[in-house]
Amino acid sequence: MDGFYTFIIEQFYIPLYFVVWLVAVIRYRSYFDTPLKYFPIYLMYTFLTELLGYFIKYHDQFQFFSEEEYSWHNVIIYNIYSVVTALFLYYIYWRVLTIEKHKNWIKYVTATSLLGYMVSLFFQDPFHMNLYYADLLASLLLLFVITIYFREQRLAQAAYPRRYNLMFWISFGLAGFHAVFPFLFLIAYEAPHIWAEFQLRNVLKVFIVFMYGSFFVGFLLSKRKAFN
Repeated sequence: MDGFYTFIIEQFYIPLYFVVWLVAVIRYRSYFDTPLKYFPIYLMYTFLTELLGYFIKYHDQFQFFSEEEYSWHNVIIYNIYSVVTALFLYYIYWRVLTIEKHKNWIKYVTATSLLGYMVSLFFQDPFHMNLYYADLLASLLLLFVITIYFREQRLAQAAYPRRYNLMFWISFGLAGFHAVFPFLFLIAYEAPHIWAEFQLRNVLKVFIVFMYGSFFVGFLLSKRKAFN
């Protein structure tokens, strides 16, 4: 029981993923026929990835590598997760955006992001290191896409207040998180003393809570007719 309590306290964001997934499932009727219809699957994938990452790092029976120095390395599952996340989110915005020119931009964004990950494979070992330069590129491109979405929303004549639009809350949370997280990872690898001195891991956790808190509020407030 003490071990479970410690897990909840130290890895609080993992249960948070599950709670938000649960709310997303309960409120599924409010967006089941929108481009976000697969979002609960993505949330569960996130939860399972973080859970597996935790077990690989702290439990011997889940380790990928036999070498003791690498036994705790779990980064490969996060690199795969990063690529899947980028593609999934780009797909959502490709479905949501209404102006054909903007939808075409999503195709270029997707190709550029994939190229970034492929090039990173020549310089970084994905089994032992985050592809943080490619993550930075993917996040900046996602922010560009979200900006386009908000511009379209500003020009549109919405019949309902934006607080009832689930896509608004998803975009709000994603924008806040991706504006910070890739730079924190860059610091973690390129200036680890700064990462440790200023406890930037805790800063990252704050932005995780911010993003999933936005998702949570969106699922609670969302109305199907307000989706846009």
